[in-house]
Amino acid sequence: MKNRKNLFIALEGIDGSGKSTQTKLLTEKLTALGHKVYSTFEPTDNQIGKMIRNIFSGKVKADNRVVAGLFVADRLDHLLNEEYGIVKKIEAGYTVICDRYCFSSYAYQGAHMDMDWVIQANSMSAQILRPDVNIFIDVSPEISMQRLHSSRDNMEIYETIDNQKLVRAKYVEAFEKLKSLEKIFMVNGDRTPDLIAHDIWNKVASMLGIEQLNAENQ
Repeated sequence: MKNRKNLFIALEGIDGSGKSTQTKLLTEKLTALGHKVYSTFEPTDNQIGKMIRNIFSGKVKADNRVVAGLFVADRLDHLLNEEYGIVKKIEAGYTVICDRYCFSSYAYQGAHMDMDWVIQANSMSAQILRPDVNIFIDVSPEISMQRLHSSRDNMEIYETIDNQKLVRAKYVEAFEKLKSLEKIFMVNGDRTPDLIAHDIWNKVASMLGIEQLNAENQ
């Protein structure tokens, strides 16, 4: 898959950072320019991903090590599935935009267990396909919690201010550990969605060789 023109883009950030919004906006902009785009997310909405979501919602209880293992399995299926796998989409010429990828595991599971173990457990996925860029939307935990409370009726078990602070710190730790292997682009996520989208677009456009636009032309 070397020398391809399509990209694999991972959007990362703590809860409430606006990843889903930015995934949608970037997908729409690339599609409008004629690019084939496949947008997806983790945990997936397939069987393993649904197990993870049931744990996060509090419907099912599981040890942190079990959660980490489920993410490893969900990610490998997400990559390798013959029907909807990311690898197949990349090979078919799609630019793939993924809302969360390996760094989410490093940060979220690494907040509750040994991060080096989590990195090693996900090493097969990372070796199969590393993002052309990991875009980290860096939002302050206080603002993220304000956004979550304004948009949610029910909070997930990890969506507390203390956990948000810890996860953000773990993201930074993971970026430092893997800076020689991974391409990381950080965006100020405390701003409005259009300003965040502008910075993300200019980064992606430069990677694709597309003329960048000024903020007033977005």
